[in-house]
Amino acid sequence: MSVSPGPASARVVARVVVGVSGSPGCLAVLDRAADEARLRGAELWPVLAWEPPVGDLAAHRVPATTAMVPEWERLARERLVAALRDVFGGVGTGLPGQALVVRGAPGPALIRIADRDGDVLVVGAGGRGRLRRALWPSVGRYCLAHAACPVLAVPPSPLRAALTAAHRRNALRRRLDTGHLEREFETAPPDA
Repeated sequence: MSVSPGPASARVVARVVVGVSGSPGCLAVLDRAADEARLRGAELWPVLAWEPPVGDLAAHRVPATTAMVPEWERLARERLVAALRDVFGGVGTGLPGQALVVRGAPGPALIRIADRDGDVLVVGAGGRGRLRRALWPSVGRYCLAHAACPVLAVPPSPLRAALTAAHRRNALRRRLDTGHLEREFETAPPDA
């Protein structure tokens, strides 16, 4: 456990706060945050922030949506549990700390939680096209601009771009280009 000395011998436990969305990209971020927590001897705090699908303002104005809030929170909790299971093989992380489900926009919620001395905030970064960047603000960019603690921005896997291209090609019903595979087989040694 990492302890930083403070006035009047107050003990501050270092935390690694990580944003979790339930997406495939967040699994790599969660794994990297766990590695960082082990290296620092810190607690791991996975955080999934959620907002009502209609937005917080509309949810407060329409009484029918308030009945759905417990269901939306349950679904958010299930997404967090699924991400923890995918990365750690179970709900437990094997590290001290706690998993949180909070209501609110992800960027401000993560900044609010990662507010102690010794905190490190881990978020996903990159891999967004111009259209997505224009329509949905980046949580990673928000955290980098507003966090008072160090922020570790984990880039997406290089395989993500290839997978996206394959999905796009399949959606457009285009044929697979096997030319590069043929060239690789021609240059491979015969015993490989």
